Amino acid sequence: MSEEVWLIEPSGPLRGDVEVRGSKNGVSKHMVAAMLGIGESTIHNAPEVGEVEITARMLRALGIDVEITSRAITIAQGEQINPHVPAAFTGLNRIPILMLGPLLHLAGEAFVPLVGGDPIGRRPVDYHVEALRAMGAEVEVSDTGVYAKAKRLRGTRLELPYPSVGATETILMSAVLAEGKTVLKGAAMEPEVVELALFLQRMGARIELSPDRRIVIEGVERLRGASTWLNGDRIEAFSYLAAGLITGGEVRVHGCPQDRLVTAITTLARMGAELDITDDYVSASAPDGLRAAAVQTDTHPGFMTDWQTPLMVLFTQAQGMSVLHETVFENRLVYVPALQKMGCEIEVFDVCLGGPACRYHDTNAKHSAVVRGVSKLRGADVTLPDIRAGFSAVLAGAAAEGTSTLRGVHHIERGYHRPFEQFASLGLKISRENAPER
Repeated sequence: MSEEVWLIEPSGPLRGDVEVRGSKNGVSKHMVAAMLGIGESTIHNAPEVGEVEITARMLRALGIDVEITSRAITIAQGEQINPHVPAAFTGLNRIPILMLGPLLHLAGEAFVPLVGGDPIGRRPVDYHVEALRAMGAEVEVSDTGVYAKAKRLRGTRLELPYPSVGATETILMSAVLAEGKTVLKGAAMEPEVVELALFLQRMGARIELSPDRRIVIEGVERLRGASTWLNGDRIEAFSYLAAGLITGGEVRVHGCPQDRLVTAITTLARMGAELDITDDYVSASAPDGLRAAAVQTDTHPGFMTDWQTPLMVLFTQAQGMSVLHETVFENRLVYVPALQKMGCEIEVFDVCLGGPACRYHDTNAKHSAVVRGVSKLRGADVTLPDIRAGFSAVLAGAAAEGTSTLRGVHHIERGYHRPFEQFASLGLKISRENAPER
């Protein structure tokens, strides 16, 4: 048996322009929301990522019509809805749990298999299940998935113990067609969540975004199809800015508004990067080198958890000792061994470093890291555990001495728009080959 691998040969500073499209996390949620509209919905500026195809296959299995072109996705309700997501989709991504509310509205019942996604820590369905039960659904959780039924969901008062993005999205898509008003406290307010709320509003939903993480949704009788343009992926934008800095070059990122990168831009500036910000692009360079920093991830508007994987590689090329404190997922540092194999001097700890005690302070979770820079990186043969780790391994390979062989590259292509072509356009010597599976 063989698998596709990427061979990375360092080829000097990466320079050039990259255009980012809508985010993996945003497009899939919009595709689920489009189930609720009567008539066609179109999602423009969609990325070409594996996540889109996985979600499209799920929707088609439910009887939803999906058409995908190079930049747009068109979705419409089919003649008959099958309310059971097939077990074949177990563990592929997190999308099935978000389909519970929409399927209850369309069919009065729903079954979804267990959630998946990257192995970055627990993704409990408790918040989703408790919210649906509070809205009047009968929900059973088994070893194979979640079954729910309800004649009609009812609006209610809800409060999330943690501002979970997924749970907030479930509540949004469940409350828009529920009877009466839903008031959600402790909501996630990430740009992708607000973007989803705006799309639902275009479909006819009544949604009010209030201060202090409070969302009010007044249920309506029906939603219509709508059209939207996705804003650029802030994870991808930061990742390519880091790619230029790590290799001593400069990448100009187009398509992602500055307001989505505020905290990331300030973090890079504190490390000594020079930023050029216009209405058309953001670029970063470091002609005088980079210095160490202490960064703590957090919910929006804090430093995004998905930004810390490229940041970790960037730390290895900054002068001094840097500290990273992950507070969102307890197992987000699962990728560190691959980077250590490439010469990154990183040590992980189960205590809170670089910030106040977080919710993992009394657990065994390895959620803090100390990074020594400047590390001399070397090429290695590594297996990628998830999307973000995969991209970071490419960055490390671009700054290393010697050739790197990256396995599990399907993870990168699941979450980034044409990453192979983008890196090649920036001057990285990168090739695809088939290699025996290990």
